Amino acid sequence: MNWVILIIAGLFEAAFAFCLGKAKEASGNEMYLWYSGFFVCLSISMGLLVKATQTLPIGTSYAVWTGIGAAGTVLVGIFIFKEPTTFIRLFFLMTLIISVIGLKVVSH
Repeated sequence: MNWVILIIAGLFEAAFAFCLGKAKEASGNEMYLWYSGFFVCLSISMGLLVKATQTLPIGTSYAVWTGIGAAGTVLVGIFIFKEPTTFIRLFFLMTLIISVIGLKVVSH
């Protein structure tokens, strides 16, 4: 169950990066709403990370959490913010995802 919690925490990490990107594009009250979303997602992500690390190894948990957030943020950048999609960028994204899966597989 804590692996599921950790995955959700990683998704909320990508969500707070998304909110930062949207806040950068916004102005006025809309900008403050996106920053509020950032803080809510950040709080949820950190809270779930703390919960997951109660039974999972801290090194593995943090690496998986960061990897999910980083991969999710790259995908959000590509699909929502129209960032460039190059072969080398996708190659390194895949190595990141494979590494996160590998850490999960070798952890007890």
